[in-house]
Amino acid sequence: MGASMFRKIGFASLIMMASVFASRVIGLVREMVIASAGGASGHVDAYQIAFVLPEILNHVVASGFLSITFIPIFTRYLAAGDEEGGWRAFSLVMTVFGTFLVVMIAVAEIFAWDLVRLLAPGITDPVLLGAATHMTRIILPAQFFFFAGGLFMAVQFARERFAIAALAPLVYNLGIICGGLLLGGRLGMAGFAWGVLGGAFFGNFALQWIGARRAGLRFTPVFDLGHSDLRTYVRLTLPLMLGLTMLFSTEIFLKFFGSYLAEGGIAGLNYALRIMFILVALVGQAVGVASFPFMARLVVEDRIEEMSRLLDTLLRHLALVMPLSALFMVLRREIVVICYQRGRFDAGAVDLTTEALGWLMIGAVAFAAQTVVVRGFYAMQNTLLPSVLGTVAVLLSLPLYIIGLKAGGIAGVALACSLAAVIQAVLLYAIWNRRTGSPGGLTVWRTYLKTAMGSVVLGGLAWGVRQALIVWIEPAGAAGSLVVAAGTGAVFCLLLVVAARRLGIEGFDAVAGRLRARWVRRAQPSSQG
Repeated sequence: MGASMFRKIGFASLIMMASVFASRVIGLVREMVIASAGGASGHVDAYQIAFVLPEILNHVVASGFLSITFIPIFTRYLAAGDEEGGWRAFSLVMTVFGTFLVVMIAVAEIFAWDLVRLLAPGITDPVLLGAATHMTRIILPAQFFFFAGGLFMAVQFARERFAIAALAPLVYNLGIICGGLLLGGRLGMAGFAWGVLGGAFFGNFALQWIGARRAGLRFTPVFDLGHSDLRTYVRLTLPLMLGLTMLFSTEIFLKFFGSYLAEGGIAGLNYALRIMFILVALVGQAVGVASFPFMARLVVEDRIEEMSRLLDTLLRHLALVMPLSALFMVLRREIVVICYQRGRFDAGAVDLTTEALGWLMIGAVAFAAQTVVVRGFYAMQNTLLPSVLGTVAVLLSLPLYIIGLKAGGIAGVALACSLAAVIQAVLLYAIWNRRTGSPGGLTVWRTYLKTAMGSVVLGGLAWGVRQALIVWIEPAGAAGSLVVAAGTGAVFCLLLVVAARRLGIEGFDAVAGRLRARWVRRAQPSSQG
């Protein structure tokens, strides 16, 4: 692989990682606005339930996987110099699957009430059911914008254009915030639902249409069900349509089982999940997005063993999520207060979200690791196996959710979510090792075991520091919580620096090594002068 190609991939990865970071930050602001407006109430539960049916439709047409499934088809035509064929394939997928999605949206609009009752059976209040159904009908059309926008973004990626595509999640989240702030006073939580529709249209459809036009977009409606490109697309996409991924099942199960909790239970789970996903996105998702082009290229060059070593190295680096998760668990109450306690988000909502967050953080490392392992399969153009394994893991987790709900309420559901993530990540990596014969698998397992044990010790020490600060400061509100979090976090980081080498946290060592090298390079000229 040439140096110029590495620079291109590195620049593209930097853009996408910046997009992931900015998207998560704005997403957290979005949750802050929702928390302030609705707290942890039944109406926020209804708003969260309104996403379940649209998310299922989005999953059925695999909108979130278009970059993986469509790009290989489109790129093959570009590489052969047949640009016209590429646009014909684009038009075919857009026409056939777009029509299919529009029909499903229309059917879902008609039967929304019954479908919402089926997907959230624990909600019996007709007022909340009515609100959830109303907001579901508002959000449903956004799924077409996500699908079409996904194809527009895939075209841009194939053309090595990333800047406009990276703006999609930012504009989408801003749309939700604006909808809530501008319409919430008159429409309540439905204002946020209209913001979802507006954000999807402007961020994921209109803006991406402009980006695709700049990439040479050509679209002519074509409805040829027997076309070879359509068969290829269906072959790649069908496993993703039928399979149950970790993120998809998490979003659905938390709302399904959360519907049996007291009012505000779904809201509390969602607020906690968004905090956990910040850590997952900044470490796991960023690594996964940045590494996928490298893994795909190594597969194309038939350097499978080298790709397997790369994946193992990335997983060892992701062990860093474990001590960070321990810190989040120790400071869970302070984090919730800082992020959410304002407006209608009262002390009861803080307690609810804090309880959920502590148990959800157990699974953070599994969510992060899964984003890398699954991309190893995708790089080898194997979408079937991870989909089957994901579905098996989801089915195995169902008893955990049932037991967790009955035994522990919101804490039990959150713990079941974490255990389900661990099961899926372990299963995926075990099968990956078996299929690739990776010699580094044992080292990865040892790294995670040592890091887990060390994280427990570090977490216990951090808890002691937090308790001492609470007695000394007697914090009240966000300001006091910020002082406690900052003090505990600073001591924790010092302890982590001391313990990093003994724990074998390679991700920390790698980052520290780069920082030391940069410091040395900067210091050399001054010392010579």
